[in-house]
Amino acid sequence: MSSKGMVVCPQPEAAEAGVEILRAGGNAVDAAIATALAQTVVDPLMCGIAGFGSLAVYKPADGTHEYTDFHAPAPQATRPDMWSDLVEGETRDGFGFVLKGRVNDLGYQSICVPAALKAYEAAHKAHGRLPWKEVCAPAIAWAEDGYFVRPAMYAFWIDEGTMGRVSSTERLAYSASGRAMYCRPDGSPKSIGTPLRNPDYAATLRTIAEGGADAFYRGEIADRIVADMQANGGLIGRADLESYQPVRTTPLVGSYRGRRIATNQPPGGGVMLLEMLNILEGFDLAGIGHNTPEYLRVVCEAMKRATVDKDRFVGDPAFVDVPLDRLTGKDYAAGLAAAIRRGEKASVARLQATDVVPKDTTHLSVVDADGNCVAMTHSLGMPSGVITEGLGFMYNGCMGVFDPRPGRAGSLAPGKSRFSAMCPTMVFEDDRPLLVLGAPGGTQIVMGVLQAILNVLDFGMTMPEAVAAPRFSSTSNAIDVSNRIPRSVTRELEAQGYEVIRNPFGYTIGWVHGIRILPDRLDGAADPGRDGVALSA
Repeated sequence: MSSKGMVVCPQPEAAEAGVEILRAGGNAVDAAIATALAQTVVDPLMCGIAGFGSLAVYKPADGTHEYTDFHAPAPQATRPDMWSDLVEGETRDGFGFVLKGRVNDLGYQSICVPAALKAYEAAHKAHGRLPWKEVCAPAIAWAEDGYFVRPAMYAFWIDEGTMGRVSSTERLAYSASGRAMYCRPDGSPKSIGTPLRNPDYAATLRTIAEGGADAFYRGEIADRIVADMQANGGLIGRADLESYQPVRTTPLVGSYRGRRIATNQPPGGGVMLLEMLNILEGFDLAGIGHNTPEYLRVVCEAMKRATVDKDRFVGDPAFVDVPLDRLTGKDYAAGLAAAIRRGEKASVARLQATDVVPKDTTHLSVVDADGNCVAMTHSLGMPSGVITEGLGFMYNGCMGVFDPRPGRAGSLAPGKSRFSAMCPTMVFEDDRPLLVLGAPGGTQIVMGVLQAILNVLDFGMTMPEAVAAPRFSSTSNAIDVSNRIPRSVTRELEAQGYEVIRNPFGYTIGWVHGIRILPDRLDGAADPGRDGVALSA
């Protein structure tokens, strides 16, 4: 492979950081962590060092193929019934609950244990080549020297909030330092092109560059975090910070038309991806035709069945017994495929919105000259809005997706993590990596990744074609379609009794960022629905 490497992600500034590290002699892991840290600067509501995620590493020289999962756990102060008398309703898309006072969605009680920074450092210690300080340097420079508001960033910042959720503008303005940094005097978000600098965060990152993650979880930064939490009724305590460890695990492996699919374990979305691929392996998708009415019907019915199984069975495996062998088995999938072939419609039992998709997550894919590969999806969930004065970063808001009603798979419990659709994935052909990909997109992440894989493997698309093709989804009894899918297609589905909801955006339903690895070159693409790039080293 003649290429010296490639970085693909939604933020040009972060991709530049990763490429800078590759050119300095770093490997794919060094570049991925540098990219991720830069993302926490230049996309501060999408991800952060106080966020969560899932990171895949493949290193052919030493046979390494593993995941570092860092799903933010509920704090130890959490009680299963602490919010049971505050329930006002469930958000219409099933992605969180509306409580009196919005305590789970905005502010200090919405914060789960910060997980991301510890995972970045763990992956770097295990697999990186360059010194930690050098990997941190590009992010520090972006925070010090500044960047500007990009169109996709602004579009999220002006999100008005839906289905009982707090608006992005409220999250930006919740803390005094957030208002000063991201808002105009009238409280509205700063507009596209406005320069932004974050000297507080630059100082925090300098401390982390010198002292490592211990500075955050045990040292000076930890002291400030705990003091802020105690002063404002937060659930996070010192023991939460000091005890947190990411989980290193093996990939969840399946196959599709002779290719090996490696994705993440629960509570990540990989189990849904493998179940859908197993179902769809029973259909001649190329013969059916890309994005024809029958193609949408078949793929959406597979999506619905995987959603039903996810809702019933998939959660934090430390708390829930997930029947992985059954859900990812070929025999089980064959039975589901037969039902789809007979025209049976699955019913998703819960309410799920089809018009608005959570957008507060990001992704990166990296390949280096030695064939090392990294795919990482990371997020703040629904950001808490909280920025400890002087530290410069926002905390996650992961408590909002727990079920406040005790006795359910997604109920609150200390140390528990909730399901996430994140599924950074690699596809192998003859033991050679072919695709490295993943996506942001809330509940639609796995649906976007599925379609990109099908576009390459069943329809022979290049990576740019695969991520740009119009997408659709069904995580409820309705079918969502992006606006570039013709009405002639959706009319046929409506004639079959399906409710079809047309999204006004042409690029939506997950935002896939991926690299296709060819013998002589890297074929990478950033989803056109974001501001991203595919940069070669």
